[in-house]
Amino acid sequence: MRVVYNSFQGRFNDNPLAVYEQLRDVPGSHHTWLLDPAHAAGFPDDVRTVEVHSAEASAALGAADVVISNHHVEVPWPKRPDCLYLQTWHGTPLKHVHADIPHQSPRIARMVATFDLDVALWDVLTSPSEQAGEWLARAFRFDGESLATGSPRNDVLVGPDAGAVRAAARAGLGLEDHQTAVLYAPTWRDDQMDATGAFDFDLRLDLDAFRRRLGPDHVLLVRLHPFVSGRLRGRVPDDDPRVRDVSFVPQVSDLYLAADALVTDYSSVMFDFAVTGKPLVFYTYDFEHYRDDLRGFTFDPRPVAPGPMVRSSDEVLDALADLDAVRERWRAPYAAFRERFCSTEDGRAAERVADRARAGVLTRELT
Repeated sequence: MRVVYNSFQGRFNDNPLAVYEQLRDVPGSHHTWLLDPAHAAGFPDDVRTVEVHSAEASAALGAADVVISNHHVEVPWPKRPDCLYLQTWHGTPLKHVHADIPHQSPRIARMVATFDLDVALWDVLTSPSEQAGEWLARAFRFDGESLATGSPRNDVLVGPDAGAVRAAARAGLGLEDHQTAVLYAPTWRDDQMDATGAFDFDLRLDLDAFRRRLGPDHVLLVRLHPFVSGRLRGRVPDDDPRVRDVSFVPQVSDLYLAADALVTDYSSVMFDFAVTGKPLVFYTYDFEHYRDDLRGFTFDPRPVAPGPMVRSSDEVLDALADLDAVRERWRAPYAAFRERFCSTEDGRAAERVADRARAGVLTRELT
């Protein structure tokens, strides 16, 4: 069984990593990862890699029995008829994605057209829940096999090693036991670009106010979307003990466990972090613009949000200053949100996806 993995165009993380950990010891199996040199430090030395967007990557994909990805594979490759392509995607979509984006700029429209070439190769789409699966299948116009397996990357959040992973992650980040770690993980904006036309991000959270207001017992961990992950460099000092750029920490689940609260906006990280039961704050300063002019939403989050939706940096800090009040005020909405979106997150999602991969190879061999 030859398996090729793609995570966010060349990283060693997320759903594909959790499935790899289930499959890597299968007798007779061979595993290859697509690697972006910018993220080479995140790959163990004993993992076989080929550089993404290379002829070697196309060859590895073309020879694969199974391809497991959490995003579109952007390198052209000749898919064999008996190859099983498992698309795990990377979360539940609040914002519209792909063909469901209502206001597509020429650039986004070109991206959608390119990604459609990859969607045409998918055999199985796995998703965090039945609801997420319906939204994703509609957005990608995918009418193949869809499985609500849960998110493999979230297995660790409810697994027996969660406490040890939290301790190790906090130690690696230099966090003291008494410090409250706040993870700020916003999504990207289609209309924010630099002078060269590359996607950029406008960090609207007042970092100086965070330092002053919350004091040394609070540390902000900022993780940008993979499309803009390098955009904090030069804006946040490398040696700042109070505000840390964690955009290049390989596995986001380590950050979910290390953090004591999450600040986000419209990112799918809200659904993952809700598995932990820890407080959520939504910094939605551009809600109407994002809803009406950029992406739109699969559902109106305001009636069901499991935490406060605030418009200003000061309001974010107000919520973070009294997380006990946030927990109490949003206890019931949080429970309902978890029931709706996290019910399949039982720690066995990676096992279910791996079983489907093995079943696909077995079916091929029998026929």
